[in-house]
Amino acid sequence: MKEVHKNLHLTLSTIAILVVGATYGLYPNTFLPLFFDFHVESTDLNHVFRAMMGCYFALGIYWGYSVLFQKHWRSATFSVVFFMGGLALGRLLSIMVDGVPSTAFTVGTVLEILFVIWGCYNLKVYAKE
Repeated sequence: MKEVHKNLHLTLSTIAILVVGATYGLYPNTFLPLFFDFHVESTDLNHVFRAMMGCYFALGIYWGYSVLFQKHWRSATFSVVFFMGGLALGRLLSIMVDGVPSTAFTVGTVLEILFVIWGCYNLKVYAKE
């Protein structure tokens, strides 16, 4: 049970980032207007979102790999903390500068903060392993 709890953070982070990456990049001109208040109408914007998908997929694959190969667990958990922390700080800055975003982005901000806290907690609890 201890291994399940230890790896749950990385497992959920993996699933979340792969789903978000797929949403951003597989069919940006189809999926993004469903969730957000804009349309992807240029080739350059498609490239941007597909590049984001590639970054998200790379991190998600690494996090999933780290669940299977525990010697990478600590580094992967640090990368979740820094990645999600960077997203959360950017969103918090945007909230202060631009105002409160849509529900989807607000939920994203809360989840990112929770993943940061959970990751820091796990790094502390499992430090001796």
